[in-house]
Amino acid sequence: MMSEARAVSVEPAERPVSYFDGHLLGRLCKDTLASAGDEILVDRIRQACPDYPVRLARLGHEWYRLGGVIRPDGSRVAPDLSEWAERTFIECGQNFNTLLDHCEEGRFLATRHQGVSIYLVATTGPKAEDFVQIEIDRTQELASRHLIDPDHPPEDLEDLIDPLTPLPVQPFTVGAARYTYRRKTEVALFMAELDRHRADAHPARRFMDDWTASSSGTRQVFCEDWSLRLYQHKGRHGEQIMNVDIVNNRVREIPRLEGPEGKKGKALATLLSRFDGQAGYPFAWFFYMVKGLVSPHVGEAVQRDLSKDYGYLPDRDAKVLARWIKDPYCV
Repeated sequence: MMSEARAVSVEPAERPVSYFDGHLLGRLCKDTLASAGDEILVDRIRQACPDYPVRLARLGHEWYRLGGVIRPDGSRVAPDLSEWAERTFIECGQNFNTLLDHCEEGRFLATRHQGVSIYLVATTGPKAEDFVQIEIDRTQELASRHLIDPDHPPEDLEDLIDPLTPLPVQPFTVGAARYTYRRKTEVALFMAELDRHRADAHPARRFMDDWTASSSGTRQVFCEDWSLRLYQHKGRHGEQIMNVDIVNNRVREIPRLEGPEGKKGKALATLLSRFDGQAGYPFAWFFYMVKGLVSPHVGEAVQRDLSKDYGYLPDRDAKVLARWIKDPYCV
């Protein structure tokens, strides 16, 4: 669950410390040959920025976007299919049939960019929000389809550029895979700006504050287990809209709380301890619960135990849970 904040640029009283240089990161991405494991890129960034070593937090979902136009031998006709189609249509006297004849004669193929977003993090301080998140795209251009299907020719430019039923080809790579630097986010500054324009605490802010106040924050670095999905865009009236979602970094073996129904006292404490052991740090079950990966009934059951003097939570964690019971939230 997310709620939005509208932000206005405000000059800080003092210039904050800035971590990592965006121009340097962009150059490293441009100069590094992309590879599936991304170790070479991560190592090069570590060598260039040794004060705050980065690590790979997670990979995003695979995505696709329109590419360009090539000949059957892979030689380039144009890098941007949309721009090429509109320009060539004009060059053909805005006669769509002439454009189709030109495409069929050239036996052109359309490409697509297949990509995945890489999320790198580097810790900069003791609090949950004290880290930098770096987002980089790894992309590979692939031949994906015939530009036109002679048996079912497109009816207009839109259908030529992005048909509903394309005529596929056996995909092959066009050029080398590459990295593209997208952005870096100094999370503490982002969260401070988000806070500035809200009357209440954003759920992500509460999540981070609870982490810092709990046993989890004393034993585990926040960005080793969690990273952010950030949203920044212009609103209807040109205002800046900011939002954030917290994402669990684990791809496999996410801990599961087996059979908590009806458990209480020692049995529930044992179950939670086993879950925390799988997660790798204490009080993990609480944050997985707030994320929706553990039932909220577990938190309610633990609070009932605490009210009956079952003292299996440290005071700092009991206080975090009590705040959540009084005012529940989820991320």
